[in-house]
Amino acid sequence: MNRARLYYVMGPSGAGKDSLLAYARSRLDGARADAVPVLFAHRYITRAPSEGENHIALSHAAFALRHSLGCFALDWHSHDCRYGIGIEIDAWLAAGANVVVNGSRAFLGQAVARYGERLHLVEIRVDPVVRAMRLASRGRETGEALDRRVAHTVSWIPPEGIPLSVVDNNGPLEAAGDRLVAILMSQAPH
Repeated sequence: MNRARLYYVMGPSGAGKDSLLAYARSRLDGARADAVPVLFAHRYITRAPSEGENHIALSHAAFALRHSLGCFALDWHSHDCRYGIGIEIDAWLAAGANVVVNGSRAFLGQAVARYGERLHLVEIRVDPVVRAMRLASRGRETGEALDRRVAHTVSWIPPEGIPLSVVDNNGPLEAAGDRLVAILMSQAPH
């Protein structure tokens, strides 16, 4: 029986998702949770990569071409960029691997529609003051663009029947990272 799950990690910009995913990837990539491999998907994004981020930069034209060819299992538009998760994750799930993706709360409906009972949500939470400091320190935006990013919030309601785990990322990276690793290594029944 294929028990593979899609772990959909989400949270606001500045919550530390990339740092936490890099931490977990360094400890788990290719590891097995109860004999199920754990694989981390990269994103395709129409901007240059940032330090610690697992993504492939594409031009808007290259993204549009891949989109038209059906190369994305999930895709969305946010903060003037296009984001995609490649269809390779479908093959990984079919082969029996757990897959971890850096998703978006605003476009969670796509993941629910496509992966349903295979989905396990992981929400990264952070204090607004800590988040604002992180956004400012990463230097992607300044001035009004930074103010808009800090003010941006997404309201969402966890879908019924889909497991949700929460990681508080206000303290040391290791504490939140170990919590994420523990979630990814667990094998709760479907």
